[in-house]
Amino acid sequence: MSFFLVFLAIVLIGAVLYLGAGIVRGRSIGAGLDDPVANLPPVVLSSKAKPSDVDSLRFALGLRGYRMDQVDQVLDDLRDQLQAKDREIERLNALARLEDGEPGRIKP
Repeated sequence: MSFFLVFLAIVLIGAVLYLGAGIVRGRSIGAGLDDPVANLPPVVLSSKAKPSDVDSLRFALGLRGYRMDQVDQVLDDLRDQLQAKDREIERLNALARLEDGEPGRIKP
């Protein structure tokens, strides 16, 4: 029981000193308890992202971060959508080249 009281006294003294130091410096009482300022660069996906760009994305870990399995699933879906879009664009470009009568096509 006495160990608990000593521990409680130390915690209370530390809290008073912490809050008192903030007040002396002119800050509000809970100013040191705000969310920390992000010091990591943002994760940026380029405007012309390729499926390999999605594979190379990495997010910082945080105490209250996102569930990694959910982020991975969304990134996998995004990569698959980008691949499908790229294939469709290539197919339409090839079709347009054939319709324009590029060399190699026999006109009827």
